[in-house]
Amino acid sequence: MQVTTSSNTLTIVGNIKSVNDYQEIKTAVDNLVQEHKVITILIKDSLSITSSVIGYLNKIVMKDSIDVNIKVGNTQLQELLADLNLISVFKVSKI
Repeated sequence: MQVTTSSNTLTIVGNIKSVNDYQEIKTAVDNLVQEHKVITILIKDSLSITSSVIGYLNKIVMKDSIDVNIKVGNTQLQELLADLNLISVFKVSKI
């Protein structure tokens, strides 16, 4: 998995599957929210997302009032987020 940032956008390429992936995403998002109250996360091709990442993103939306917009490239991931009732929380859309 690779994580890059530009302005208020975090781009993730590859599958999100390990604790190290969570740590890398958390660190990148922490850096973004220091300067931005609205962030966009592009998940280009991951089939899934770990519960730790979902929990962390849910925390920054609910507790820290950060506006998170997730754009996914994989339909399976979009369906997973829909099944978890997270489409409106994270403003999920297709790339």
